[in-house]
Amino acid sequence: MTIETHTPADVPAKNKQNASAAVADAPTRDKGKDGRGATTVADGVVAKIAGIAIQEIPGVHALGGGAARAIGNLREKVGQKDLTQGVNVEVGQTQVAVDVTLVVEYPHPLQEVADNARDAVYTAIEDLVGMEVTEVNVTITDIHVPSEDSDSEDSDREPRVA
Repeated sequence: MTIETHTPADVPAKNKQNASAAVADAPTRDKGKDGRGATTVADGVVAKIAGIAIQEIPGVHALGGGAARAIGNLREKVGQKDLTQGVNVEVGQTQVAVDVTLVVEYPHPLQEVADNARDAVYTAIEDLVGMEVTEVNVTITDIHVPSEDSDSEDSDREPRVA
C-alpha cells in the first residue's frame, strides 16, 4: 500500500492543472511564505496607516488640501474623522507608493516636517504592512498660523466703530 503525501505548495499546482482557464483570468497574488494562502491588503488600509503615522509628527497641523480639510471638518463635527484625508496610495504586489498633502504649523521648518512625515510613513508601512515603500511624495499646501484660531475671540470684543 502506497500513501501519497502532499505539501501545501504541491496542492495549488495540481489545482492549476485542472482549472487552467480560471487561473488565467485571476490576478497574480503572493501565496505567502509557506504557500498556504494569499494576503491582500486594500489601498484604504495602507492609506489609513500612513495617515495615522503622519498625524503623530510634530508640526503637522492637518492632512489634505483646502477642500478636503473643509469636508474633514464637517465629518469631525458628526464624529467621523477621515484618517485617509490627504493621503493617496498605489499598492502593487510587493510595493507601495504614497502621496501626502499636509498643512504645517508655523514656525516649524517645512523640510524637517516633510522629512519626518516621510520617515514615519516608510516605517509604519514597512513594519505593519510588510511591503516595500518605493516613494513618499509630500506636498505642503499651507501653513497654519496660531493666530488664525483666535477668530472666536474677535466676536467677544467690542466693535471698534459705532
